[in-house]
Amino acid sequence: MEYNVIKDAKNILNNSSYVVKNPQSNKNRWMQAFGNKNPIHLELGMGRGEFIIEMAKKYPKINFIGLELNESQTATAVQKLVSKNIPNLKLICGNASDIATMFGKEIDTIYLTFSEPWPKPIDEKKRFTHESYLKLYDRVFKKNKHIILKTDNKGLFQYSLETLSQYWYTFKRVSLDLYNDENPISNLPTDWEIKCVKDGKPIYYLDARFDE
Repeated sequence: MEYNVIKDAKNILNNSSYVVKNPQSNKNRWMQAFGNKNPIHLELGMGRGEFIIEMAKKYPKINFIGLELNESQTATAVQKLVSKNIPNLKLICGNASDIATMFGKEIDTIYLTFSEPWPKPIDEKKRFTHESYLKLYDRVFKKNKHIILKTDNKGLFQYSLETLSQYWYTFKRVSLDLYNDENPISNLPTDWEIKCVKDGKPIYYLDARFDE
C-alpha cells in the first residue's frame, strides 16, 4: 500500500506523548506505564494507526499498543491523535522482531491486520505467522495466547491457518469473507480494508487461541 513520506516524521514522533521512545525500559513494567492492570493488546504493523486508535476509543478498559517500523506511517498515526486524549493507547516505532526486548509476559492479544504477505518463498521467515514469530510471541504472551488476523491476501491466510494449526493453536472463528459472513463479527476496519471491500475483495479473518 502506498503512503506519504513525511519529512519531519522523526520530530513528530519525538514530540508526541503517545510514542514510547525507549520501549525496552518498559519491559515488565507496562502496567505501571499505563497506570492500571487492564489487559494489554498489541498490534504489529499498525500502518497509519486507524485500527488501533479506534479500538482504544471503543474499549477504554483495555490497553492498546500499536507498533510500526516505518517512521512516516507512525507519524501519520500520531497526527490523527492531535487534540485527542486516549489514555489507554501507546505507539511504538520499532521492529516486530524486537518485541521480546520490549515486553515480558505481558500481552493478552496480538493483532495482525493486513500484514505484509511476503509471497516469495525466500521471504517466508518475514511473515508474522512464520514459526519463528510464533515462538517469539510465546515470550511476550501471558499464560494464554490469542492472535487475531485480518488480510485480503488468500495465500497469507492459507499459510497462517497451516502454521497456527501446526503450532497447536485452535480457531475460535474463521471467516473466508468477513463482510458476507452469515454470523457477523464485530469489526473495526482499516483504510486499506475499506478500499479492498469497495474493490470487491473478500476479507479473510481468523481468531486463534492456545490456552495453557
